[in-house]
Amino acid sequence: MKCPYCGFAQDRVVDSRESKEADSIRRRRECERCNKRFTTYERIDEIPYMVVKKDGRHERFDRQKILNGLLQACQKRNVSAAQMQAIVDATESFVVDSPERERQTSAIGELIMERLKDLDTVAYIRFASVYRDFKDVREFKAELEQLLGGKEGRRSTKG
Repeated sequence: MKCPYCGFAQDRVVDSRESKEADSIRRRRECERCNKRFTTYERIDEIPYMVVKKDGRHERFDRQKILNGLLQACQKRNVSAAQMQAIVDATESFVVDSPERERQTSAIGELIMERLKDLDTVAYIRFASVYRDFKDVREFKAELEQLLGGKEGRRSTKG
């Protein structure tokens, strides 16, 4: 914390107290150069992280929504709760790391699908079918062919 009097960056905390409303912490500090005291307040950053939907609407980021989608996609599959939690954590980090405090749902969905593709292809297809909103069997088939083509390509390079 810079001293407001001399600009020196080193100080020590003399006293800390919670505000009456318990929404901030008041700290009395003393500059180590000029020995003058000043007060700082710490508050929780309350600007929410947002996602931008396909239709342009903005919505708060909700970890639980991501987890619910994964639970549906991974139902009766060999994907552990820890693996799903890791995907949710990675997704939240992706949103939090945005300098604008928002991300497009398309980017979030692609991130989740990439993680699922490596874990379980059936869960991936289930998630992709809902996320990409397949209109008919042809779209579903095209996604499967792309997935199978990628796997066969990987097998031939190993063998």
